[in-house]
Amino acid sequence: MTTNTMAKWQTLADQTVAQLRTNAYPGRGIIIGLTPDATRYVQVYWIMGRSDNSRNRIFVPETNGFLRTEAADPAKLSDPSLIIYYPLRHVGSAHIVTNGDQTDTIWEALKGGGTFEQALGTRTYEPDPPNFTPRISGLVDLNDKQNAYKLSILKTNENDEAQTKRHFFHYEKALPGFGHFISTYVGDGNPLPSFAGEPQLAPLFDDERETARFYWDLLNEDNRISLLVKTIDVQGGETSLTVINKHSEGGV
Repeated sequence: MTTNTMAKWQTLADQTVAQLRTNAYPGRGIIIGLTPDATRYVQVYWIMGRSDNSRNRIFVPETNGFLRTEAADPAKLSDPSLIIYYPLRHVGSAHIVTNGDQTDTIWEALKGGGTFEQALGTRTYEPDPPNFTPRISGLVDLNDKQNAYKLSILKTNENDEAQTKRHFFHYEKALPGFGHFISTYVGDGNPLPSFAGEPQLAPLFDDERETARFYWDLLNEDNRISLLVKTIDVQGGETSLTVINKHSEGGV
């Protein structure tokens, strides 16, 4: 790659960072890409919340490598639908990250020999009018020789409940030091405006804890709830996970 190409990527990534720094409510976000040293794929996922119910959550890693959301205070949980789910699952060499229970849909499909696209073809946006929150999903499959990773967003067609637009983005090669970012919303509002356009370039670091702290510090302090960074070794498939929870934040 040329110096000019790298400079262009960096400029685009810097623009994404600037947008996140001033965006009070991008909602839930996913970034998938490659570390600068090109040894590990990276999955970043965060959740935000405006209501007390949405803010009453933490990320809980499981010993099998999955990760679930859980109520920080079960006594205050008023509605578990749409906020309690598995953001992370894996099957074989395929590593799934999503913002809802479509994680399970993809996981079941892959276990049965189906595809990421087929699984999401059975799902729609979230049933939470007037926002109709998009479902965002990502996949890294080390056995996929055509794609380094995939991203998807399912959303309404201009808030028309009768139509689901299903967008898929396939990245044949990862860019060392960068990932592609997608979120549920482009900002605050009523209803919340859905993400539009293609995923945006975003910076990544070799140290997953540095990546976690970088994005945690970018997110609006009042609305950020939890964030994770998962890395996947390109050669051996070994994984590592860093989690920050606002309700139990001790630093990373």
